[in-house]
Amino acid sequence: MLFDGPATRYSTRMKVTIDLSPAQADRLRQEAERLGLRPEELARAAVADLLTTRDDDFEMAAKRVLQKNQELYRRLA
Repeated sequence: MLFDGPATRYSTRMKVTIDLSPAQADRLRQEAERLGLRPEELARAAVADLLTTRDDDFEMAAKRVLQKNQELYRRLA
């Protein structure tokens, strides 16, 4: 859809799509079930929690996740 001018409304929400391995998806489903949540609710809570941690904690967690992903992709390549 094209707009003729600047947008007049901005959304404060964001939708995110992530790709999980089958093992990660199973783990997410299992943990969500254990907590009585839907998987998307658990994922949303996990992201919200990560984003509300102190900056140093967030940076350390982000580095750890990126490093683990690099190792995984190296093994798959």
